[in-house]
Amino acid sequence: MSVLLGDKAKRNAVSIRTDLDPALPTPTADRVQLQQVLMNLMLNGVEAMQDSGGELCIASKRTEDGQLLISVSDTGTGLSVDDAERIFEAFFTTKLQGTGMGLSISRRIIASHGGHLWAAPNIQGGAIFQFTLPVDEATASSAHHPRSARN
Repeated sequence: MSVLLGDKAKRNAVSIRTDLDPALPTPTADRVQLQQVLMNLMLNGVEAMQDSGGELCIASKRTEDGQLLISVSDTGTGLSVDDAERIFEAFFTTKLQGTGMGLSISRRIIASHGGHLWAAPNIQGGAIFQFTLPVDEATASSAHHPRSARN
């Protein structure tokens, strides 16, 4: 996905960094819908830095309770504590050209897969969007323990 946003990021002097844990199991989410959520979060981050440049970071890890945690952070214009929840309301937007639907739809997609999507101001400036998704424990355990061969 970072390839798809590469040109837009370059034009806006935005670098994209990933910190993905390769040992994580695949979530039990619809791949196309998950890509839609990630593209929306990444595009929002790039657009938040279009006037100043900066860094977009996509990271993944496993939470203490075994869920998958994905974060998309930027060093853009930032997010007020008051707007951190309002931005998920349908038709609420901080952009001149925005519809206010992207984050609302993204939150519904994540919730429909048993996860949660939230936002907060980024300590380094900008915003951080995070979501959790449950993982299929059968897939998770087989990723760490290869099955024995059957005859």
